[in-house]
Amino acid sequence: MNTRRKATIATAAAIAAIALATPPANAAEPNATAIDDYLTELVDTTGVPGLAATVTHGDQVIHAAGYGHDTNGDPITEHTPMRVASVSKAFTSTAVMILAEEGRIALDDTVASQLPEFDMQDPRADHITVRQLLNQTSGFSDTTIDVVELETATSLQDYVTRLGDDTLATDPGTDWAYCNANHNVAARLVEVASGQPFADFMQERVFNPLAMTDSATNDHTITPALGHNSLFGLWIPREEAPGFLTDSGSGGIISSAADMAQWLITQNGQGEQLLTPETLQALHTPSPVQDYALGWDVQPDGTLVHSGNLMTYNAVQWIDPATGYGIAVLTTGAGLADVTYAALDGLTAILDGETPETPTNPRGTFELALAAVALAAIALAALGITRSRRWARKHTTLRAPATWLRLTWLLIPAAAFAAYPAGVSLISGGRTITWPSVWYFALPFTLTLLITGLAGVAVLVARVWRLRSIGSAS
Repeated sequence: MNTRRKATIATAAAIAAIALATPPANAAEPNATAIDDYLTELVDTTGVPGLAATVTHGDQVIHAAGYGHDTNGDPITEHTPMRVASVSKAFTSTAVMILAEEGRIALDDTVASQLPEFDMQDPRADHITVRQLLNQTSGFSDTTIDVVELETATSLQDYVTRLGDDTLATDPGTDWAYCNANHNVAARLVEVASGQPFADFMQERVFNPLAMTDSATNDHTITPALGHNSLFGLWIPREEAPGFLTDSGSGGIISSAADMAQWLITQNGQGEQLLTPETLQALHTPSPVQDYALGWDVQPDGTLVHSGNLMTYNAVQWIDPATGYGIAVLTTGAGLADVTYAALDGLTAILDGETPETPTNPRGTFELALAAVALAAIALAALGITRSRRWARKHTTLRAPATWLRLTWLLIPAAAFAAYPAGVSLISGGRTITWPSVWYFALPFTLTLLITGLAGVAVLVARVWRLRSIGSAS
């Protein structure tokens, strides 16, 4: 390539860079007032009990505030601690990368060679690398790991030991499957490599340097605001479901909007840095088999996002390395609709200089519809029971098989309820949904399904009893 052409291309590239870096004169600058107005309307419309959010740009916090109240009636603020659930995975991945920079963890060496207690029934597990844990290509899957047993683990060491009788779903590095075991094993590796409990390492190497004073890995240190579930439009305060959360690398972190602001800033390569630029880039680089980096989902537009969902909390984090913007939203409510993603959509619209869509309340509409179905099932069951004698007299002349065929359809709702967790697990991409879990964020749907099932069974029992009575009398 000749010198003149090189100069022309360089000049064009410089002009393009300036054009991209300089927003149009009429672009609306995001401001705290616009953000606050939108979030206030969102909370008012959805009725979510508590929400906290932050928006950052470069090393600056544009907005950090709380909305709603906790169960004591105190206002939610930017310093109210909440569980951030699977947002924790990016924190755990960062902890591993800190130790990798220091040469105490080798990302592309096997887990087994660095964590001797890691020993699974499947010999393929000996080939899992640390990087594969963090980008969820290890072969771990809820379909082959007993996640119910793991929920009763008492420590990270105990958790890893309990994997001993489990197997892999695929060869390591060949496929992607979201599984909490990946980041819990990674957290245990942090303990072994650093010689510190996971909680202490996170406090000293992540939270303290970033001045995240509202954050911890367990509720022994920081008490989060109580979470809620929605039931037919009403928010009910509830303790989080029992499970392995204390010092969990997959979902145990508690934080606040103010602290998440500092986290977003450092993840965008600004402010206090925990990692070198090269290592931060590696943290945000997806695997060859899925657009999932090390604890972050990589979007087609180059932004990174990760949600967090527990039984009574929701959270989401988002960064745009190209523009330096960051967003985090935390809520003390988990229902059939995730308010945090609705908030994220509205806030990104504001950052793009657009007017966000007017907030709606799909949860309330859907739950009212479910309540109507439940009430209708109760009413129809009462009517069916009342008319069971008439029904039995009418059908005694039918052949027995035809009569029983007319009865069996009443068992369809009960059969659907019996298959409920397994069915949801099947359509959720391999995640295991347990019976206890469906009584939390999915409570309205679960109750409606149960009521319709019981209604059908009640009518069936009444009709069979009437048939038997008529048969005995004759």
